[in-house]
Amino acid sequence: MTFSALDSTLTGPLFATDAMRGVFDDGARIVAMLEVETALARAQAQTGDAPAELAEALAAISPEDLDLDTLGRETALAGVPVIPFVKAVRALLPASVEPHFHKGTTTQDIADTALALQMRRGLALVADDLGAILHGFSQIAVRHAGTVCAGRSYGQHAAPVTFGYKVAVWNAGIAEVASRAPDVASRILVASLGGPVGTLAGMGERRMAISAAFARALGLAEAPIAPHTRRAPVAEAGHWLAMLLGALARAAGDIAHLASTEVRELAEPHEPGRGGSSAMPHKRNPVSCTVILAAASAARGLTIPLLDAMVSAHERPAGAWHAEWHALPQLFGLASGALREARVLANGLVVDEARMAANLDATRGLLFADAVAARLAPTLGAAAAQAMVSQAADTVRLGSRHLREVLLSDHAVRADLLDEAFDEGPAIEAAAAWIPRVEILADETRRALKSLGRGA
Repeated sequence: MTFSALDSTLTGPLFATDAMRGVFDDGARIVAMLEVETALARAQAQTGDAPAELAEALAAISPEDLDLDTLGRETALAGVPVIPFVKAVRALLPASVEPHFHKGTTTQDIADTALALQMRRGLALVADDLGAILHGFSQIAVRHAGTVCAGRSYGQHAAPVTFGYKVAVWNAGIAEVASRAPDVASRILVASLGGPVGTLAGMGERRMAISAAFARALGLAEAPIAPHTRRAPVAEAGHWLAMLLGALARAAGDIAHLASTEVRELAEPHEPGRGGSSAMPHKRNPVSCTVILAAASAARGLTIPLLDAMVSAHERPAGAWHAEWHALPQLFGLASGALREARVLANGLVVDEARMAANLDATRGLLFADAVAARLAPTLGAAAAQAMVSQAADTVRLGSRHLREVLLSDHAVRADLLDEAFDEGPAIEAAAAWIPRVEILADETRRALKSLGRGA
């Protein structure tokens, strides 16, 4: 039995990448905890609080030396996986160094610092995908800077834009969230070392030196004070991932609509067997959009336990910290699957320019009503111009004539004013002007993300 879609052999590959699942699986947690204990032993050896041989003995232990099934059964009894882990590792150490192992620290130090190492690897995977997505969407935006399509407001045709502009809006939203990643990382990639109640009293006068050496050994930041009950950074990590999924879903929602049969302006890249139906052989369902939208929806609920964990009683709460173990790995997993699918879209989105052009005429000129009213306002006044065009638009809706024809014949509007109003050039120029600004934002964000890419 599986309790998460991400853990499932059937649905796991749909919603999360193998790489991200590997970052947060049980074996990876054991590896991270061994790294943490080894770093602590090295830090204590530097201050003379542990023999150098302890770190060497810990480094020689392989994750395969530990029995996961046994650790799992004992975790159910102990309440925390670190307790049986420490017991199992202690049994593998030489008697000469065993008394110095895990000295002065506590279970949460090991678990939280191991999680920081896992998050660093997870963020590196996220950063790699984000860089490719930003680059891919930038290329589409530039390529279609002059491809006119319908701008939509409340689901209705509003005024012409270009498809390049629409993609630039998606890309800007993704870049805005992605650009916060290094700042978020600076607060979550922190070594936790506080001992039973956060004071490191068990490490004596050299506690500060050990804390600093411990963080350096792992390449993590040093906390100003024990993070045991300061859970805002973890909550921030989860909410950042949820926001990232929201930005990806912003694009996926548009793409799914534009790929619908009646609109047909876009299509996901296709390969045999992708997006089919068990009953309808003609179907090509938008799989990438589906995964992204589902991930964004699921993520919102997963952020709640992270906020709840901020209400941490005294020096360690019961339950609040443990709830993070359910939520945070799932958020990373959902992000990985959504990013994988967004990368597919950014690198292979199929754009039907002819269909976009045809859809511009779906409302027989109403897409240019705003431009017509603007041309008439200097002569008629803004209110009168709006009223005339609104009346003409009602006539268009009730019949089969084009807005231009109605204005010419029923309202005696000059042909030269209508020529100006129905010219697509100004719409293209206005839309294209924004694209270089988003390119700059995307490039700056990609450069900033490279620092996270080194954490894999």
